[in-house]
Amino acid sequence: MRALLLLAALASLALGPAQARRHDPEKMPEGRIHDLHYGDVLFLYFQNDDLHDFEALKRLLAYEQWGRLPHDKDDAELLAGSLYLQLGMHNEAGERFQRLLTNDVPTGVRNKAWLYLGQIWYTRGYLDKADAALRKINGRMSPALEAQKELLFGNVLMHEGKMDEAISLLSGWRGGVEPYSAYARFNLGVALVRSQRLSDADPFLNGVGTMLATTKELAALRDRANLALGFAYLQAEQPARARPALERVRLTGPYSNKALLGIGWADAALGDFQGALTPWMELRNRNVLDAAVQESYLAVPYAFSKLNANAQSADYYESAVKSFDAENGRLDAAIERIHQGAMVKDVLASDQQGDASPLAPHGWFRDLKKLPDSPESAYLYGVLAGYDFQEGVKNYRDLVYLNGTLELWDDSMGAFQDMIETREKAYAERLPRADALLASGDLEALQQRDVALENQLRSIEAQHDVAAVGTEAEREQWARIQRVEAGLAGAADTPENAELRARLALVKGVLFFRLNDAYGARLWQEHRGLKDLSVALHETQSRWIRVERARKNMPANTGEFAARVASLKERLDALQTRLVAAEVQQRDYLAQVAVQELEQQKDRLAAYQIQARFALGTMYDRAASSAEATRPARPPAPQQKGAEGDETPEAPEPPQ
Repeated sequence: MRALLLLAALASLALGPAQARRHDPEKMPEGRIHDLHYGDVLFLYFQNDDLHDFEALKRLLAYEQWGRLPHDKDDAELLAGSLYLQLGMHNEAGERFQRLLTNDVPTGVRNKAWLYLGQIWYTRGYLDKADAALRKINGRMSPALEAQKELLFGNVLMHEGKMDEAISLLSGWRGGVEPYSAYARFNLGVALVRSQRLSDADPFLNGVGTMLATTKELAALRDRANLALGFAYLQAEQPARARPALERVRLTGPYSNKALLGIGWADAALGDFQGALTPWMELRNRNVLDAAVQESYLAVPYAFSKLNANAQSADYYESAVKSFDAENGRLDAAIERIHQGAMVKDVLASDQQGDASPLAPHGWFRDLKKLPDSPESAYLYGVLAGYDFQEGVKNYRDLVYLNGTLELWDDSMGAFQDMIETREKAYAERLPRADALLASGDLEALQQRDVALENQLRSIEAQHDVAAVGTEAEREQWARIQRVEAGLAGAADTPENAELRARLALVKGVLFFRLNDAYGARLWQEHRGLKDLSVALHETQSRWIRVERARKNMPANTGEFAARVASLKERLDALQTRLVAAEVQQRDYLAQVAVQELEQQKDRLAAYQIQARFALGTMYDRAASSAEATRPARPPAPQQKGAEGDETPEAPEPPQ
């Protein structure tokens, strides 16, 4: 289930109500995202899975703390409230909504949010907070939401014991939306029964009990209404009026066992013990774990005794005692398994079937659908389906997930510490070399060399020194020619020397021609190479400066980072300690809820067993003394009071 107030695109709270009226009144008006970090959070939020919700809330809180959401701060807080709700942290969500759901938010959106929050508080059992949230709804909503609100408010008032106010609210029901209308009529009938106004309740419960059920949900509600009305008449000692309502309950529905028991007691109250045996014998063939079936184990021999079939009555009493003994032993074994922690482990394993990872979160609103395959599960259908246990499983599931998350973060802290140590080690190894390089003066020498090369190239260009830019072989040849020329210049002026000078001039001319021909291109190439060298030297100088700065700053940065990691490690250790304690408490609570239910079943079995033994002993004493038969002790009046075991039928929860 996604939070209703942010199901559409999140929009700016700064937009006024006048603009909001141009849109759907139950959605936020469209707006723009101004902060990049807020867009990052929304991207995760709209992935629509619980793992991304957790990550979105984590980033959102971090961005708020760092001041990264200056323009979308109000929207971010509203989104944080939605995420808190989605993750089951209702107290934090309630505080944010209390602060943010002001008149600046469109009325339809505000009403929708308060309705949603009221549903959450009611589910968790905070009736006073649910009452306060629902009373903050101003004006009327869409028909479906208005029906949900009035039905929920009626349930809250009934659970608070405010029957007159609930009756007043439900009597003025204006919503015709199904199945809410049927639930409202049923709840009104229940409230009237609890107010000792059975005659006024009859039309409403009868109407629901005879309606055309088009869905399984409505069929179950119809059975429940008939059961509630039938037992209300039984408790009012009007069995003749109880029987028609009980007969309308389906034989294979969830309330069939209680209805069969009630029909039998109605027949017995009318004196038709032969007729009472029919539903009770049917019950006796059903699962003995059901309380109505257990009561039938006493009701059947009671009816036989009333029909003077004492032998059959004694046989059934003995069978009941044996069945109760065997069932009591199985209950003891189940309680022992629960005390050993097996139940919670099995429940969590069953809840995680099909998940890729045991740490995968399921979402706060995901109920436990599949019972664990364990001996005690058969006794705990009602408990495992109840709000207390379901809410407890959600809490425990989140504690396990958070524990896994903290373990991952703790591993990350270890990795960060390793990174710091590796960095410090590398720093210690490279520091002497870096210091030697910085103290060597190589950079200044390179800069001087660059200046010298520039001056040399300018001189070559000014003198048009074609040989200076030639190849190494050409420069060597030119140097040899100059040496030979210098030698001939000081030689005697003879015909042989004249011929040598002529030949040398020819060689020199050819070499000069070649050098001069390539001079322009070679000079350009030298200029380009010198420019590239200057760029490289400039980059070297920049890096040199960065190395000098890093040499000064890195030790302080590493130390600060190490201190932060150490501080976070301490916080994680403290949180893990608290989390382990919370897990133990929650596991003990779940075990306590389950054991309490099994102990109640044991107490009920013990009471039935005492009654069976007493009746059986009475029959044996009477047979042994050949005295006049005395009436066997009748089991107590029907124990199946209402749909939830209260004195009067319980109001069902509104459909989600």
